[in-house]
Amino acid sequence: MPPRLALMVLVLGLALAASGEVAIEQPGRVETLPSPLPPHWVFVGDPLLRRLALVDLEDGRLRGMVSTGYGLPGALFSPVRPELYVPETFYSRGSRGERTDVLTIYDATSLAPVAEVSLPPKRALNAVPVVNEALSDDGRFAAIFNMTPATSLSIVDLAERRFAGEITTPGCSLAYAAGERRFAMLCMDGALLLVRLDEEGKEAGKLRSPPFFDPEVDPVAEKGVRWRDLWLFVSFAGVVHPVDVSEETPRFLPTWPLVEESAGEDSWRPGGSQPLAVHQASGRLYALMHEGGPDTHKDPGSELWVFDLESHERLQRIELESPGFTYLGVPMVFGEDWVWPFNRTSDGLLAVLPSPGIDSVSVTQDEAPRLFTSGMFSGGVASYDALTGEFLGRVYTGNLGNAVLEVPTALGTGQ
Repeated sequence: MPPRLALMVLVLGLALAASGEVAIEQPGRVETLPSPLPPHWVFVGDPLLRRLALVDLEDGRLRGMVSTGYGLPGALFSPVRPELYVPETFYSRGSRGERTDVLTIYDATSLAPVAEVSLPPKRALNAVPVVNEALSDDGRFAAIFNMTPATSLSIVDLAERRFAGEITTPGCSLAYAAGERRFAMLCMDGALLLVRLDEEGKEAGKLRSPPFFDPEVDPVAEKGVRWRDLWLFVSFAGVVHPVDVSEETPRFLPTWPLVEESAGEDSWRPGGSQPLAVHQASGRLYALMHEGGPDTHKDPGSELWVFDLESHERLQRIELESPGFTYLGVPMVFGEDWVWPFNRTSDGLLAVLPSPGIDSVSVTQDEAPRLFTSGMFSGGVASYDALTGEFLGRVYTGNLGNAVLEVPTALGTGQ
């Protein structure tokens, strides 16, 4: 170790020892989480560290971690059991070798793996954060999207913890919950495919709709969000396509725009990797928006637009704060009022450095909801009051990059 670095380490160690604030570690303890989880505890996924970090938006503390496999991490949260389900892929040589795909079952109070179900080694590995897997509305079955490039669904019976079978879905992709025994998929010609299961998780039928959008003119982004029985798909140009999946045949409701061209907003577009969020009780839709032309649907957002889903009226435009800069998971924020890991100001480096880009948004589902946003190139999360838009502060997750934001709603509560 270079002498200067050794001296710095020594001085830091002496300072910590003198402060008396470092508790003696007691190895061997196993902590448990409250059940249900507090409403502002959320999961933030890092594909580089291959984990989901559980963080508290109130005080900024890291409360736990779930290890995941190769690809974007994502979880499904059971409404009937204190469990979460993580599709995982592993290679025997790290990034190569024999491939193993599993659906791992984690206990929600210890975050420890308790079981796993083997899957065909073909689940899709892509950059779509939240719709490669879905949970049936009653929590009985999980559907995992496969692409080899042939497309299909792997079905897992979660009550019996077994692989129920594979259902081929030519030309249709991803997985959207659409009832207790049904999943929806988007098709390449603009149609919607509904896959129905029997009580054993086997294919009971398929229904393919006529196209509800034109993929050659204005395709919808695959990153839809659900409000009640409506799936909301937003096109590249900002047109909302509501799809009602409450009945046997899907109903395609009238479209409506996020952008009012008459108000001089025709240069604004939705964009990002996880650009939409819905607060179920208030019926508010949150959309990441940026100024850009055609084919900018992956660009990060500079504002968050808030809409009432009943009236389609825009309620608010929120100018977004930077989620913060990190290096190897450590926040790069320095100032007189800096408090790690929760920084409530825009001082220090954040005052002069550009935002790393806001790619993702999500919202908690309680009566005092929190919005939280982040970017792929930041380990920080910006937190807002979801009803007023007030910026509340930043949380640093320890992640190298935040690619997935998830709220563990109704985990094990039967709701």
